[in-house]
Amino acid sequence: MRRIQLVKEIHPSTQAGFSISPIANMENSRSGCVEDPPRFSLKQIKFHGLHQVFSVHRSCPHRAFWLMAILASMALLLTWSSNRIHYLLSWPVHTKLHILYSPNLTFPAVTLCNNNLVLLRRMSRADLHLGGYWLGLLNKNLQPAPAVQTLLWDPQWLWLGNLLDFSHYLPPLPPQEQSTQRLLDRLGHQLEEMLLSCHFQGERCGPHNFTTVFTRYGKCYTFNSGQSDKPPLITMKGGTGNGLEIMLDIQQDEYLPVWGETDETSFEAGIKVQIHSQDEPPFIDQLGFGVAPGFQTFVSCQEQRLIYLPPPWGDCKSVTVESEFYDTYSITACRIDCETRYLVENCNCRMVHMPGDAPYCTPEQYKECADPALDFLVERDNDYCLCEMPCNVTRYGKELSMVKIPSKASAKYLAKKYNKSEQYIGENILVLDIFFEALNYETIEQKKAYEVAGLLGDIGGQMGLFIGASLLTVLELFDYAYEVIKFHLCRRDKCEKKHKGNNSDKGVALSLDDVKRHNPCESIRGHPAGMTYAANILPHHPARGTFEDFTC
Repeated sequence: MRRIQLVKEIHPSTQAGFSISPIANMENSRSGCVEDPPRFSLKQIKFHGLHQVFSVHRSCPHRAFWLMAILASMALLLTWSSNRIHYLLSWPVHTKLHILYSPNLTFPAVTLCNNNLVLLRRMSRADLHLGGYWLGLLNKNLQPAPAVQTLLWDPQWLWLGNLLDFSHYLPPLPPQEQSTQRLLDRLGHQLEEMLLSCHFQGERCGPHNFTTVFTRYGKCYTFNSGQSDKPPLITMKGGTGNGLEIMLDIQQDEYLPVWGETDETSFEAGIKVQIHSQDEPPFIDQLGFGVAPGFQTFVSCQEQRLIYLPPPWGDCKSVTVESEFYDTYSITACRIDCETRYLVENCNCRMVHMPGDAPYCTPEQYKECADPALDFLVERDNDYCLCEMPCNVTRYGKELSMVKIPSKASAKYLAKKYNKSEQYIGENILVLDIFFEALNYETIEQKKAYEVAGLLGDIGGQMGLFIGASLLTVLELFDYAYEVIKFHLCRRDKCEKKHKGNNSDKGVALSLDDVKRHNPCESIRGHPAGMTYAANILPHHPARGTFEDFTC
């Protein structure tokens, strides 16, 4: 008698009906289809609470509670994450300040100008004919101004009244494009006359250490300009006496009398000073500070190196537009470049302090066009000159202190030394001492306060706090969603058709209930001896073709 072997396969998802044979599972896996519903793989996902929602062993209130908890946690996560994203998109910055020490520092350029434009007593009749209207001494018809006429009767100004008489004067014909520049160069305060003493780090210096420059104050002078023939000076020590110390005579007796208000007249006595880097042209009329006669002024400096961020974090320009007149971009260079182009466009000339090859403005053009146009540009037209901040700037912080000079004890000595009266010394002499406070410099740098790495760290921490998830957990959810979609697509389109076709060829698989219902082993044991069944037929089952032998 053949023994019948019964193969029993039960899938945990099947409570009744047929189970899937191993042969069918192998064929389905080859076709890429998943026959088992993928919802049971949620147990393998590390997303906290998710398996509690879909568990069939939990009651509905229990599952609803976990669903509400998950939704609340997700809402908190999205709220805080959106807050962090908005903060990142606001491009926040913070400023870091470092103080670094150096064995030596490059001494800055020092530009100084006398507040008076020209020396009146040195002007000839030709000079007054050329610049009298510009300086406010004459009307447009070359007649003395009303305010001047009232003072010409003063004996000390009789010489000026004679010079202002042009009734029989035949003016010369100088080149117009050079007249104003030559006038200021010849009649401006000469450094050889103003500079009484000069020392740098204890060593003597003189006018040869200065470079002549022109500004809106006329003829000015720059110490340590850093030009090719004059390399920048290096200082090895900080403190008083280790920088530049100069004594100046401002020549107040030579000042233009103020008989009216013009752009070229000054109510102050003294000098204007600007401390700047060698790469930056002087802009002393707006960035300079004043030094008064009768005082010794101490200027303690500290170099500051500023580093700004480009957009969207800051406003600096990392790649600046090259200037037509300057090799190195700076706010000052951009401003002077813009003012030059504005005057050339509107007045067809340039001021003496402006670069380029356009003709210099005549004194009459100064009065009628150049001064008003430049004042309008500086005060009102903020859209024409838009100079962006460079990302690297060097500037010098300053602290000023003053003492009275001369003292009563030194007044007679100085008067005798310079062959002047004590009153003249008190009204015209000043001392300027510029030095580094210490051999260190400040680095003020803008830094990004929040970046993508910080955003990912914050979101990751909030994911762990609210939902107990990580990046891999999110990937598991995507993988599960992919499996669900693939399962439904396969079941709807191809998998059922293939499954039905394969079942007709590969036999029928029995469930556990069928085995118990038809228990062949007990039937065989309960039949009389000698009673047998066909080898290819199971008890109470119709013939379905050739089957393999089954044994109990």
